Amino acid sequence: MKPAVRFSLAIAATAMLIAAPALARPGGWGAGWGGGWGGSDWGRGPSASDWARNRDAGPAEGKVEVTRFVADDVPAGTLGQGAVSVGASPAGSGIEGFELKTYEAAVVDSLAGAGYQTASTTAAASQSVELRVSHAVVVPEEGPKKPVSGEMEVGVSNRGSMMGMALNVDLSKPKRALVSTRLEARIVDKVSGKVMWEGRADIVTREGSDTWTDSAIAARLTRALFEGFPGKSGETQISKR
Repeated sequence: MKPAVRFSLAIAATAMLIAAPALARPGGWGAGWGGGWGGSDWGRGPSASDWARNRDAGPAEGKVEVTRFVADDVPAGTLGQGAVSVGASPAGSGIEGFELKTYEAAVVDSLAGAGYQTASTTAAASQSVELRVSHAVVVPEEGPKKPVSGEMEVGVSNRGSMMGMALNVDLSKPKRALVSTRLEARIVDKVSGKVMWEGRADIVTREGSDTWTDSAIAARLTRALFEGFPGKSGETQISKR
């Protein structure tokens, strides 16, 4: 009897789907007014370890997590009125050049929508907005893939021999890195130097995506950060728009 040969070929295009949850709020943030940027949290930026500890919670790619605080003694009607100037944090913006200008322009638009006068000169402004933007890789780029992989199995029985083979063909490109971007802003009274309001917004996007350009990310973060300004103090919200 001739050996029985069984040959099976399975071809499957595979792709890995990565859920991108929100970044964890580092220690201090969310504890109340003064527990955030008043200490070491200003400019800390997101980290991969923050993200990894909260893989199963928070917004997916493209959604924004926002937290805001309002000082207890800010008089009603002070925020969202009058002239305001926008610039990088005195401690550093975190980014430079064209990207920084992109975020400043987006924040100016959002402040105008919140009721501020943004066309005034810096000297005429009674309030100033300090900005800082930071990036962190939360999921590294995938390594090179094997386009063809598989297993072979050979067996012998009283009815002859057999050989089985299964092949996987993966022609998909490696996934680019998932990158978090954090926008931090605080509004300061220029006369007293008092911080009246502070907020931050986090988003996770795919590096190199045509959808998530610098201007698109800046617009998305600022819109979420200043939506319903000044917002409820200490509350964290997930924005889907």
